[in-house]
Amino acid sequence: MPISRIDQRLLAHLQADGRATFVELSAAAHLSAPQCLRRVRQLEADGVIRRYAALADPQKLGLGVTAFVSLSIDREKFAEVRTFEKTICRFPEILECYTISGDFDYMLKVVARDLKDLSQFLTDGLMQIPGVASVRSMICLEEVKPLAPIPVPADSKRSSGSR
Repeated sequence: MPISRIDQRLLAHLQADGRATFVELSAAAHLSAPQCLRRVRQLEADGVIRRYAALADPQKLGLGVTAFVSLSIDREKFAEVRTFEKTICRFPEILECYTISGDFDYMLKVVARDLKDLSQFLTDGLMQIPGVASVRSMICLEEVKPLAPIPVPADSKRSSGSR
C-alpha cells in the first residue's frame, strides 16, 4: 500500500531530527501526539523505520581518512560467502558494506585515522581474511553530500501494514 502523506511528513521530520518528540511530530504532521505515536510504532513494526542513530563526525573523532574499498573473493571460497560477510561485519573501521555488480563483489566504506592506519587495516586486516582475492581502495578527498534522508515518494509501496 502507498505511504500516506501523514506518514511521509512523519518520516521526513524523523529523518531530519531523530530525537523529535511526539509533540513536535504531531505539529509537523497535524495530528495528535497519540496518533503520531501509533503511526510511528507501526512504521517501526513494518520495518519502514529501521533504527535510530546519532551520526558522529568522523573528523572530530580523529578519523581523518575515508576510503571506498572494492573487494573480490576467490571463486573457490564462494560457498563460504556468508562466513566472509560475518567476518567483514566485525570490523569497526567498515561503516558500510554492499554486494555489487561488475568487476568486484563488494564495496566497503572504511574510515581510518590516517593513510598509514588505512594501509595497516587493508594489509593486516582485510587482506588477511580467507577468500579475499583482490582489494582496490579509493581515498575520499572531500565529502560533497553527506548521508541524506531517504526520499519518500507518494506512491511508495510497503510490503506489510496498512495506511
